[in-house]
Amino acid sequence: MSFLKKVGDFLFGKDSDIFDDKGQIQHKLPKKKWDAWHQRTKVDPSYNWRNHTGITNSQHPKK
Repeated sequence: MSFLKKVGDFLFGKDSDIFDDKGQIQHKLPKKKWDAWHQRTKVDPSYNWRNHTGITNSQHPKK
């Protein structure tokens, strides 16, 4: 990488490579990893984000 490229990235930010040609987010993870993540959310309810409602009274630190 050239010096000018590094300076340009520092000043103006790097180009993100998470978007496809249509502007949609495209995560570059292998299919096996995506399948394992998706299966985990179905099997274990603690990984399901829909089950989380925030801090409950029992989780709140005592003052």
